[in-house]
Amino acid sequence: MGVLMSRRQTVEKVQKVSLAVSAFKDGLQEQPSMRRRAEAGGTRRATLEQAVQEGGEEASAGPSQPEESSASKAAWERLRDGRGVEPEEFDGANRFTPPAFIRPKRELHDDEPPDISLEQREQVLNDEMCEICEVWTAESLFPCRICSRVYHDGCLRRMGYLQNDSAVEVTETAHTETGWSCYYCDNLNLLLTEEEMYSLMETLRHCKIIPETCLTLDDFLHYKHLVHKQQFERPMAEAQEEQAALQFSALDPDKKGHIEWHDFLSHESIQLLQKLRPQNALLRLLTAKERERARAAFLALDQDSDGFIGEGECRRARHAWFRKHQKETPSCNVSISHVGPMSESSPASSGSGKSQEKTPPATEQEEARLVDWPGFLRENVAYILAARPNSAALHLQPPA
Repeated sequence: MGVLMSRRQTVEKVQKVSLAVSAFKDGLQEQPSMRRRAEAGGTRRATLEQAVQEGGEEASAGPSQPEESSASKAAWERLRDGRGVEPEEFDGANRFTPPAFIRPKRELHDDEPPDISLEQREQVLNDEMCEICEVWTAESLFPCRICSRVYHDGCLRRMGYLQNDSAVEVTETAHTETGWSCYYCDNLNLLLTEEEMYSLMETLRHCKIIPETCLTLDDFLHYKHLVHKQQFERPMAEAQEEQAALQFSALDPDKKGHIEWHDFLSHESIQLLQKLRPQNALLRLLTAKERERARAAFLALDQDSDGFIGEGECRRARHAWFRKHQKETPSCNVSISHVGPMSESSPASSGSGKSQEKTPPATEQEEARLVDWPGFLRENVAYILAARPNSAALHLQPPA
């Protein structure tokens, strides 16, 4: 119990210092905003059109009103700090203090090719103590399928990361081959550095995207058009607009007509990583578990064991990486993003259900071009990272 309290007190102390520094900086820039920040209510969850309409009503109240509401400012601050949407009606008296996320920093050797051997397997071991309370108990710990962290379900509940349906999902999938991503790995936005996050926030501001709002298809296409014109100084082609529409459908698997904010943010984060970082730097983001699954995928495709696979096989693996696990049949239809690919003749590869998407057939040119292990990793690393979140959405739609 002493370990638990020391962990909690340390986290609270760090957060109090961070909040004090942040408040001091904000006070130097604009002292009146300090009072308005305390009036921020809960988070807003509405479509982009509703949020823009609310912003217009606030602006029409008079010249003395701030440019952004206090709730909007709080949303931008959560986006900047990587905290995302905080749990609604957070009861601090009965829960631990949420952790303060620290964004990564680029190292000098990040752009150098990492040594990831195909033959030398890695021993993957989970941590022995809960990441939150740092206490080992004999009760079941939930392991993350991406990293080595483990968690007590009670700790996750007190942190506000397990609520209603999510608790059932974690319980059902954490100890299956599908697995469950912890709150660190589930948030692709936490892979961005402070500089990269600043670039993304500037783009969102320029395109008038308000954090923590849902986006309809029109909102998404309008945003994509603005970003494309800003980057290339020319309108988006029709084929590119069709690909953007396909990406929207992939982000809206339940066909609700809009995409959730966390799915949109994950999609934009992985796209920004592709744009700003070389593939070698992305490869260094892979965990030991992800590298092992990639090995299993390549070895299963390399049936003649010559160290090469066809380009068509590589593309099929890319499409299959996001296939979701069928909860009704835990022994079948398992995604290769979790345990490796299946051959075309295996029962799992021919399973039915909406999670089994049709992969485009390979052309003769694709079958002729051979891909080795390093090439397989470089071509698939972005899709491996994009498959981390627990959401059913496809955060990086493979090109048709």
